[in-house]
Amino acid sequence: MTGKRSRNIEVGAAICTILVLAPVVLSQNSSPIPVDKSQLKAWFNANIKPASARGSTIDPALAKAEVAAHIIKVKKDGSGDFDTITKAIASVPSGNTKRVIISIGGGSYREKIRIDRSKPFITFYGDPRNMPNLSYDGTARQYGTVDSATLIVESDYFVAANIVIQNTAPRPDGVMVGAQAVSLRISGDKAAFYNCKIIGFQDTLCDDRGNHFFKDCYIRGTVDFIFGSGKSLYLNTVLYVDGQKGVTVITAQNCFLRRIQVQGKRSKFQWAGEIRQAANRRGSQTFPGSWLY
Repeated sequence: MTGKRSRNIEVGAAICTILVLAPVVLSQNSSPIPVDKSQLKAWFNANIKPASARGSTIDPALAKAEVAAHIIKVKKDGSGDFDTITKAIASVPSGNTKRVIISIGGGSYREKIRIDRSKPFITFYGDPRNMPNLSYDGTARQYGTVDSATLIVESDYFVAANIVIQNTAPRPDGVMVGAQAVSLRISGDKAAFYNCKIIGFQDTLCDDRGNHFFKDCYIRGTVDFIFGSGKSLYLNTVLYVDGQKGVTVITAQNCFLRRIQVQGKRSKFQWAGEIRQAANRRGSQTFPGSWLY
C-alpha cells in the first residue's frame, strides 16, 4: 500500500497543471479572443485561471470535485491498478462526485471505450513523451455512425491530456456502405482536451452536444470530419486534411461562414489555429487560421 500511495503522489505532482485547468472549459470573461495567433497564449493565461483563483465563480459541484482527486493508474504490463482503461472506468462509482484521474501508461490500447453520463469528473492523462494510443476499428455499418467511436464520453466535466484517439477502420472509398468511422464522440457538457491527437478519415470527431474546449490539439480526417451539434472552441489546434481531390468540406457542423440548421437550432463552431492539407501532386499547403462560426 505504501508503494502504491507514493506512486500516486508522484503522478499527482506530474498532473497538477491539468487539475488547475480542468475546472475551466470556456472562459466567461468578456475579453474577446484575439484573431492574431501570436496573442493567443497571453489571452489564455490572462483569462483561464487556476481553480484556487476562481473563487465562487465556478460551479460549486465542480469546485468540490477538484478538492481531493483520486488517481487510478492503468499499465499494460499489469504494474498499475488496472491493465485496461475499460476496467478503470468500471471502478468509478455511478454518481461520482470527485475528480478521478486515470493515468494511462504508454502503449496501444485496443478498446472500445464508453463513459456513461452517471460518471462525471473523469480525466484521462497520458505522458506527453509517450502518449498512449486508444484505438478501435468500429464502423457505421457495425454500430451506427455516432456509436462507432473508439471513445464515447457522455458524462460532464471530462478532461483528456496527452492522449491519441484513433479509429483504425479502413479509409472509405465511396463504395463501401457504412464505412464512416468515428474516433471520438463527446456528448457531455464542459469537456476539455489538451495536447490530444484525434485521428481518422470521414467523421473523425463527433462534437455531439454541450460546450467543449480543444487546446493544442491535432485533428485529422478526409471529409466532414468534424460534425455534431456541440458549441466548441478550438484554440491553437491543427485541422489536418488528408489528401482529397478537389474541394474538401472539413465540417458538417459549420464550414467557414456557412450556417446550417441542426434540429431546429443553429450550431456554432469557433476555431483559432491552422488548417493543413496533406501533400498531393501540387504539394502540401498551410492555410492561415481564421474564425469559423
